[in-house]
Amino acid sequence: MLQVGEPAPEFEARDGAGATVRLSELRGRPVVLYFYPKDDTPGCTKEACGFRDEYAVLQQAGAVLLGVSPDDEESHRKFAAKFNLPFQLLADSGAQIATYYGVWKEKNNYGRTYMGVERTTFILDGAGVIRKIFPRVKVDGHVPQVLEALKTLK
Repeated sequence: MLQVGEPAPEFEARDGAGATVRLSELRGRPVVLYFYPKDDTPGCTKEACGFRDEYAVLQQAGAVLLGVSPDDEESHRKFAAKFNLPFQLLADSGAQIATYYGVWKEKNNYGRTYMGVERTTFILDGAGVIRKIFPRVKVDGHVPQVLEALKTLK
């Protein structure tokens, strides 16, 4: 598992519009990198809409917000359009980024064991160093926690 103070693993991924995002190209700005299990499911929708509703505050803080899930680009495009999400959702179809960040885990649901994303948020400073990790995120109240953590980067 990654630790606070370590450099964030570099990655490259495409968003729902087909644009390529490279973490290294975001240097100089804080990054809120949130991993979520699946587009258009109740918890993931509530989390995404929470970030959407506070997006202006994130922008005022100079932060880049990126959502990452194993869904493909088309799924992200539809999800973002349906809920008017103004930030990029990155396709991690092979779960490579989730694996790098240690959030691709064995999960158990109703006795069924499978691999999936453990809802986790990382806050990176402008140098790409991990400054805060929110593991096993509970959606209710999470966005205010992220906004508060961003204040400590200044």
